[in-house]
Amino acid sequence: MNICYGLLNHGGSDVASLMTDLDKQIPFVPAFIVPYVIWYPFIFTILIVLFVKSRRAYYRTLLTLCLGLIGCYIIYYFFQTTVPRPVITSQGVFDSLVQFIYNTDGPYNCFPSIHVLTSYLMIKGLAACTGLSRTSQWLITLTSWSIILSTLFVKQHVLLDLIGAILLSELLTLVVDKWLLPSAEYGLLLQNKNVVK
Repeated sequence: MNICYGLLNHGGSDVASLMTDLDKQIPFVPAFIVPYVIWYPFIFTILIVLFVKSRRAYYRTLLTLCLGLIGCYIIYYFFQTTVPRPVITSQGVFDSLVQFIYNTDGPYNCFPSIHVLTSYLMIKGLAACTGLSRTSQWLITLTSWSIILSTLFVKQHVLLDLIGAILLSELLTLVVDKWLLPSAEYGLLLQNKNVVK
């Protein structure tokens, strides 16, 4: 599904900006690029942890994540937004890393933020998963929120991108829990009974 991101990550004749005055007050902090770039390995790692610790939490989180990506791509297609980025003049390690991200990822596909959507879903998956130590829970939650906040401090997203992603996560989690996951569990139950027979 990530192929869709690249296909949609471009400007057009009608690109909106959701930046508010409050967003303009948020400083640019290059060091936040560190949690921003660990997003990929973090998401994969937590999905593996959920798979090992709780299959129900894993399938619930994975299904919601996939539906969230589809939802984001549909929104990007019909409502493309952009975020103005600062000009990088310093040559520090963090600044260079920010510039690399800017060069490889266009300033589009912003609302809602996929970084926020997936990181927030890891928090919700954690809440549904038993058997993790308090230290692990604390580290996962801290990392997730660090990634979410990083999107603001490296100027990849604005506040409405975060709000939209969290609301979409909550809505899709509700849909999965109420309509999709129960029927899937029922199918697995029948399958297991057939295997036993």
